[in-house]
Amino acid sequence: MKRYFNTTGYCNPEWHYIVEPLRGFKDEIYSLIQNKQYFLIHAPRQSGKTTLLHSLTKLLNSEGVNYSVVFSVERAGYKSITEEEANYRMCEAIYTMSGILLKENIRPAPPVQKSGISVYSYLNKWVESLDKPLVLLIDEVDSLYDDILISLLRQLRDGFQIRPEKFPCCIALVGLRDIREYKTKVRKLEDSLGSGSPFNIKAESFMLGSFTKEMVKGLYAQHTIDTNQDFSNEVIDLIYDYTGGQPWLVNAIANEITEKILKKDYTKQITTEIAEQAKENLILRRDTHLDSLIDKLKEERVKSIVTNIITGGPPLFDTFDDDLRYCIDLGIVINKNHKISFSNQIYKEIIPRVLNYHLQMGISEEGDPAWYIKDDKLDMDKLLKAFQVFYRENSEHWIDRFNYKEAGQQLLLMAFLQRVINANGRIEREMAVGRGRTDLVVHFGKDRYVLELKIKHKQYSKEKSYAQLSRYLDTLGSDKGYLILFEPASSVEITWETRIKWEEVQHNYENRIKYITVVEM
Repeated sequence: MKRYFNTTGYCNPEWHYIVEPLRGFKDEIYSLIQNKQYFLIHAPRQSGKTTLLHSLTKLLNSEGVNYSVVFSVERAGYKSITEEEANYRMCEAIYTMSGILLKENIRPAPPVQKSGISVYSYLNKWVESLDKPLVLLIDEVDSLYDDILISLLRQLRDGFQIRPEKFPCCIALVGLRDIREYKTKVRKLEDSLGSGSPFNIKAESFMLGSFTKEMVKGLYAQHTIDTNQDFSNEVIDLIYDYTGGQPWLVNAIANEITEKILKKDYTKQITTEIAEQAKENLILRRDTHLDSLIDKLKEERVKSIVTNIITGGPPLFDTFDDDLRYCIDLGIVINKNHKISFSNQIYKEIIPRVLNYHLQMGISEEGDPAWYIKDDKLDMDKLLKAFQVFYRENSEHWIDRFNYKEAGQQLLLMAFLQRVINANGRIEREMAVGRGRTDLVVHFGKDRYVLELKIKHKQYSKEKSYAQLSRYLDTLGSDKGYLILFEPASSVEITWETRIKWEEVQHNYENRIKYITVVEM
């Protein structure tokens, strides 16, 4: 059986192409195990956490120095569950997984559902019977709610004092977020934690990041060895640009190419056009990974950061640090060289498209591509003039109903553009917190149109906007662009007759003339 690119569950090297699960953390993790420490591993969903845990468990058990068990506490992750029921379910999970990973004579006794059952006492009794130290890896820790989470952490903290003879010598807590986020999650309970806080027992915290480009090359090379079908450097560069190395996306695009588009015909060449098609298929199909990402957009903490990225607005300092850390841990955004943006090109594209999807569906006659496309050429001037009319007639009503009101103006224009250019085009978006603008590049056929979107806040300067757009045009090797200026939504005192403007400007940028169409509304 040929191996394949896995997009569901953890990876098995006999079945799947796989990046080395410990990803350079092996020495640090082994040092913590030898020193009998507790530590944390966190990463976004479908980033390889469970693959790492199962690989580490098998490795430790094969070496014979320790026993090791990995188990998930997700079955106790319900709001309505009692502490006693949660403890029983977690003990049950330990028992089940020990039967899979260890010999029969080593596993603990089956847990009995009774008053007073605890993870602490269950582990204590089991470890006392073992002839080697136990390394326990606990997955999905942040699926637990408030008092259950606090209860488990307290039990682990109590066990810390009696390890390794009567408690696991080393415990790893594994989930989406760092320990700081656990504190935020149960903040309303913090006053009752006292000096013996269960959050002070971890020695180290590891963020399991995205694949490097070299890891992606190594992953794809395994497919080439098996099938003789090559992923060229050009294709790998493009896929890495699309995915940012996010593990699920890296595997999903390769699976889309090899299994679904090329239908396991390994004689066919993998081209950049096929990689582009695979990326678009993932976005349109919105598999589980992308759906879970989109579901997070409803949370207020995510909304505040996503809005600032789309609008280019400044950070909201009161809650910004905690909200940003949360979004980074979820894998939605990155902070690279102090530039806060969406984590990869696919997220850049799918997040605005999802947020304005209902707007796209609500645009009727004005969004008919036939009005703006002739002989496979897009008339961008006609399209933007039509949008001015549409915006005047509909913006107040539409944006007021919109969940992302603060980014409504930018998203409404993107929806209008997307509705028209879907036929034969795509939109590239450049967005980041604090830029003060959103840059769009519309590709249609062989043509390219550059648009800069800005809100006319008090500090707005038209001359500065010309310079910004000219500089952006220069980086793209282009001489023509559109500056789209929106009055703030609060500017109700400015009449539409005054707001709607169209002007052609020639701007001298470093002795080169740039042709800028200024579209105001």
